[in-house]
Amino acid sequence: MPEELITAREVARALGISVETVWRYTREKKIPFLELGNRKYRYILADVIKALHYSDLVREENKQYPTNKPGSFTYQDYLKLPDEPGYRFEVLEGNLVREPSPNVIHQRVSRRLQRTLEDHFQKVDPRGEVFDAPLDVSWDETNVVQPDLFYVPGKQREIILETHIAGSPHLIVEILSSFNKGKDRVRKMQIYQKAGVQHFWIVDPEEQSLVCFSLQNQVYALVTSGLEETTVVHPDFPNLTINLTDLWQ
Repeated sequence: MPEELITAREVARALGISVETVWRYTREKKIPFLELGNRKYRYILADVIKALHYSDLVREENKQYPTNKPGSFTYQDYLKLPDEPGYRFEVLEGNLVREPSPNVIHQRVSRRLQRTLEDHFQKVDPRGEVFDAPLDVSWDETNVVQPDLFYVPGKQREIILETHIAGSPHLIVEILSSFNKGKDRVRKMQIYQKAGVQHFWIVDPEEQSLVCFSLQNQVYALVTSGLEETTVVHPDFPNLTINLTDLWQ
């Protein structure tokens, strides 16, 4: 089955960049496209992602803090960054990403889901902990992330340090905002998969959806999902049910 052709606006939305940037990449022939006539262009998202080095995607967010070489930013560089109210930073495979702090809807959904997770894991794993952003998670020198929510089981407590989490949590949840959907759905998913994060969930308040992936043979596979008012039951977490209506209200 051929992959779907999408518009420049849909590419921009998926990657979290501006439409103007997509047009510029098209003019410069940095990304593959099909011309349907009269300056009407269509794209295959997977091909666009392959064509672009990730430093191209983060450069829009990174004007104030450039690195001398793509992929060269380290955890030690990150620790030297000045505080900037209203923004938060991550390092993704050596590239510094700067983005606005989450909005109110994002925080409401995060708080409600955290309450559900804490209630569940307190019963089944009293030594485990659920954390929320901002808290640094780093497993090597070129990756520092701040997941919206994550769970560290009691058997992994050695990765919980006073300053940050030094290892891969068992479960990471990213709650999408309009400006970071491409980053979370594409790049961070690849990074978490490579780092061996067993469970990765994506929550989209705009689409009112929850999608749950699990690492199987070193690749993320869809385990379960829910939309709008459904109740999600995760097969790998017995007795954990998530009523999506409670998240969106």
